Amino acid sequence: MNILDRYHAMEYSPAPEARNEADAWLAARDFSKALFIDGAWKAASGGRTFETSEPSSGKLLAKVSDASAADIDAAVAAATKALPKWSAASGYQRAKVLYAIGRAMQRHQRLFAVLETIDNGKPIRESRDIDVPLAIRHFIHHAGWAQALDRDFPGHKGVGVVGQIIPWNFPLLMLAWKIAPALAAGCTVVLKPAEFTPLTSILFAEICERAGVPKGVVNIVQGGPEAGVAIVNHPGIQKIAFTGSSEVGKIIRKATAGSGKKLSLELGGKSAFIVFEDADLDSAVEGLVDGIWFNQGQVCCAGSRLLVQEGIADALIAKVKTRMGRLRVGSPLDKNTDIGPLVDLTQLERVKGLIAEGARQGAVCWQPDAALPSSGYYHLPTLATGVSPANILAQEEVFGPVLATMTFRNTEEAIELANNTRYGLAASVWSENVNLALHVAPQLKAGVVWVNGTNMFDAACGFGGYRESGFGREGGREGMFEYLTAKLPLGPVIKPATVSAQPVEQTDGSAIDRTAKLFIGGKQIRPDGNYSLAVATAKGKLAGEVGLGSRKDIRDAVSAARACKAWPEATAYNRSQVLYYLAENLSGRAGEFAARLTELTGASAKAAREEVDQSIERLFLYAGLADKFEGRVHQPPARAVTLALHEPVGVVGIVAPDSSPLLGLISLVAPALAMGNTVVAVPSERYPLLATDLYQVIEYSDVPAGAINIVTGRSAELAGVLAKHDDVDGLWVFADAETCAKAEAESIGNLKRVWSGNGCGLDWASDEAAGDAFLRRAVEIKNVWVPYGD
Repeated sequence: MNILDRYHAMEYSPAPEARNEADAWLAARDFSKALFIDGAWKAASGGRTFETSEPSSGKLLAKVSDASAADIDAAVAAATKALPKWSAASGYQRAKVLYAIGRAMQRHQRLFAVLETIDNGKPIRESRDIDVPLAIRHFIHHAGWAQALDRDFPGHKGVGVVGQIIPWNFPLLMLAWKIAPALAAGCTVVLKPAEFTPLTSILFAEICERAGVPKGVVNIVQGGPEAGVAIVNHPGIQKIAFTGSSEVGKIIRKATAGSGKKLSLELGGKSAFIVFEDADLDSAVEGLVDGIWFNQGQVCCAGSRLLVQEGIADALIAKVKTRMGRLRVGSPLDKNTDIGPLVDLTQLERVKGLIAEGARQGAVCWQPDAALPSSGYYHLPTLATGVSPANILAQEEVFGPVLATMTFRNTEEAIELANNTRYGLAASVWSENVNLALHVAPQLKAGVVWVNGTNMFDAACGFGGYRESGFGREGGREGMFEYLTAKLPLGPVIKPATVSAQPVEQTDGSAIDRTAKLFIGGKQIRPDGNYSLAVATAKGKLAGEVGLGSRKDIRDAVSAARACKAWPEATAYNRSQVLYYLAENLSGRAGEFAARLTELTGASAKAAREEVDQSIERLFLYAGLADKFEGRVHQPPARAVTLALHEPVGVVGIVAPDSSPLLGLISLVAPALAMGNTVVAVPSERYPLLATDLYQVIEYSDVPAGAINIVTGRSAELAGVLAKHDDVDGLWVFADAETCAKAEAESIGNLKRVWSGNGCGLDWASDEAAGDAFLRRAVEIKNVWVPYGD
């Protein structure tokens, strides 16, 4: 075969990466003492070990210490002991340590890459050219954040001891994503790697020793489920950061409910790869190869759903099949390999099972005619066509080299298909018309959108999902907030509401009886059950009655909020005008509301008028910020800009407190509205008439129907209904501790974003109970990558 024949055949001789240094490192280590706790190497307290094997051959690599709950206790104790000194260190001191880690990793980056490939099975080109350099980039980038912390995050400090659990698909990179921002923020760390891939975390711990990381600041504990459970449930940990499956993420959300622990979850995905008819098809095919067959498809943001416009579907599928036939499946240490083995036999069997089920449901599954290596956990790249939107291959995360294909006719259908998933991690849009691409990107329910590209990551740019892909961001400025906390002005502990057994004293009967209704979809509506709740004055007399809302009323309110398109689609300037008008109209009735406050709460006339004035002022504040709390433009070290867009969370449920009943309600509703969310509010259970009095103010303030919905009733009961409702995207609860904990635990159906006071109120009159801290909770941050240049 001559050179020209070889060129056309795309056949290459083997080009194996030398593994002798990695083998020498493996031979020199005592993996029975692989727990790195308080700067020392230790065996598991029970002497247990687990095995890690090479995916390309199935051969045993090492028997590694398997941490128990006692070992987690020791690691948390070490992190707790190291925390005061590390958090008190100057930003410059922490920056030097982070930079030293990055530089030490650079000196050993080839060893990291080979170990990662041996342990995980990913091709050496990926670990060498992507994983390791990007991990190094995270430490050096966050060295800058450490030193700029006081300037860029005033009033914030590190959250404390952080428990981190990472997956096996990007062992070193996920470690860097977790540890770098935590150290920059002044936190100390207890990190558990995945059982399948412990090796690079052990090498990293050695790097920490050499780089001068103080003892106890970084603790790395190898182990299985017992160690993970111990980290999640440990009372000495202030934050949990988890990357893994949505199923486990839900378990962690429920386990941490009511604990007060900060939580970030980066979970599964079923990302859409959308190709419009004007796209460069050859570029799209190469992007598709990177999008779904990168790391054998074992990527949470893999572009596993190909949505292609009908007119070009046949041509694109033909090109995809031709390209699949040229993908090289083989030894991951061969520099020519495109697809290595899956991580383990269990993963291989899972992928095979899902493909079989997808075919049973009507998909046509095609694979290139290629031989697989005789040993190892290999699987051919697979293309599924004729896939219905409900097919398991279109809905479930396969986590393997499987591409499900569907067609669409127009832009609206493409967006609908792309959003037809419970996940929302990433998406990719291919079009030569940048106007079309940037029209589609904001409409996709995904935390990251790549335009004419895929799998672009950088430490300066946030990454994370919507919906059941989790919450929180990793990387960039938004990722730093996950490891920081700002002290909110806590009020007194909220006591559970009790239904009084004493009848409310009736009035003299001179007033005409009026029962306030619910406010749903811009209308005053009787509660579904036709029951009412008596409201007493501060003197125990009957002030009036309000509707006793139920599950069905919440259902109707959520439907109205979801149907309201005018508010989230309004410009920020238009929302600003409406909020100003709301403040103006409330101001016109300030005396009336102050009198109602005095009547219900017993507050003095002066204190009542101050609360009303502060409520008006707060509406003015958020009206002014509606068009000023904006996103950012990140500039990664690539020919691209990343637009970090602020988008509304969606439908936000709000359970307001009894304390400062008017100001507390407005302080929660106003920032949610300012950012374009629609709201279902449960006002103070004790003083709901202050909310029902707002109905007329809302009605003549040009607020679109459904933007604000108010359901009066029992706060604890209605909070639980909102938590369980899978069409509610966010939930803010200021109630007693039991109600808050229950709301967090019951939110797992769709992993909605929950913010609670953990049983405490706030000093709603304080300046800290307003502003950016509230607005950040009212937005999702979508990072849209836009490449430029030829």
